[in-house]
Amino acid sequence: MTTAPRFTVADSAEDPDADIWFAEPAGFTAVPLDALLPAPDSPAAEDLRTALAPFLQAAPDETVRQRFIAQFTQGQQLLAALREEGTAHCSIGLHRDDVDEGAGTGGGPLLSFFTVSWRTTAVAPRAVTAARAVSGLDARAVIEYAELPCGPVTFSEAVHVPDAVEGLPRTPLIQFRAHLPHPDCRRLAVFTLSTTAVGRREQYRAILRRIATMTGFDGPGALRTATR
Repeated sequence: MTTAPRFTVADSAEDPDADIWFAEPAGFTAVPLDALLPAPDSPAAEDLRTALAPFLQAAPDETVRQRFIAQFTQGQQLLAALREEGTAHCSIGLHRDDVDEGAGTGGGPLLSFFTVSWRTTAVAPRAVTAARAVSGLDARAVIEYAELPCGPVTFSEAVHVPDAVEGLPRTPLIQFRAHLPHPDCRRLAVFTLSTTAVGRREQYRAILRRIATMTGFDGPGALRTATR
């Protein structure tokens, strides 16, 4: 996680209908929401069935095959729930914990989950919307206001401990959020980066800030500047 990030500009950066442009550092793999949540009886649904066929055929028996189908269906349900809440993009992050490698305690994998969601807001100046986005957070949350190239942004971070459930560990989860009001003053983009690696909060905080700093609402200019 200590290596300086490198970025490349994807073809989607040229999409004239995009509402936001952002970049993720190495180690994040986008989850193809459209491909995994196709409309029934659509060409995309047939493509998904074709892609899954080799996995089903490779199953050693029917029990394993049904277990795979059940787990895949559960994953689709979770992604559908995210989409219903306005999520337009999500990625899984996998990085090597190299911060304390010299002490012989690092080197393990670190997992994270990054999402971009849209929220409709009352019409107001962007700075006001950014402030309102964090006004109802827990008093223990860490909050910061910043002026970035894309405009006013508020950052927040908080540690959550899940309720006790029999058979499941109560592993703390830290969530970092960046709240970016859109220039139309009617929408708010929310970047959320979640991980159980609470001890690496400084590194993940830096990752989210880097993503937000390179974000733009009027084109990928900031991305091209950063990759030169």
